[in-house]
Amino acid sequence: MYAGVCVREMQERDLDAVLAIEQSVQAYPWTRGQFADSLDAGYWCQVDEADGELRGYAIMMPAVDEAELLTIGVAATQQRKGLGRAMLGGMLELARAKNMRRVLLEVRPSNMAAVALYRSAGFSEVGLRRGYYRDASGSEDALVMACELLDGTNGAGEANG
Repeated sequence: MYAGVCVREMQERDLDAVLAIEQSVQAYPWTRGQFADSLDAGYWCQVDEADGELRGYAIMMPAVDEAELLTIGVAATQQRKGLGRAMLGGMLELARAKNMRRVLLEVRPSNMAAVALYRSAGFSEVGLRRGYYRDASGSEDALVMACELLDGTNGAGEANG
């Protein structure tokens, strides 16, 4: 696991730093308003901070007995060091602690690093949303992935299948 992970609840004062990370790592970033709306809606919004610097964030939307990971991002200087994996694991633990049955997410099939991360964390493909994401050619499909939490799997190992 990533050394020195310091995750806490996102606050309104974090929005500018979160947006800066988002804009630097996403071709089609969320807006400040989307992050603010997530906070206002009571979604589970987490940030990782070290030495006064935000290094990553994750937002999950709870529903009755499942949650959807809406976004997760890690500052470019912190990528490929395990922080994203640690934050994802923390979000899965939060969902498990809140008695969620499963966590869903959408991911671009072209984002092979993210797809591999999610598979290694116990997610498996459960669907496809055609034309879900904007891209340079118009749109890109989204893989819908799920991680079962309360069926005896631990959500941290092999993909369910």
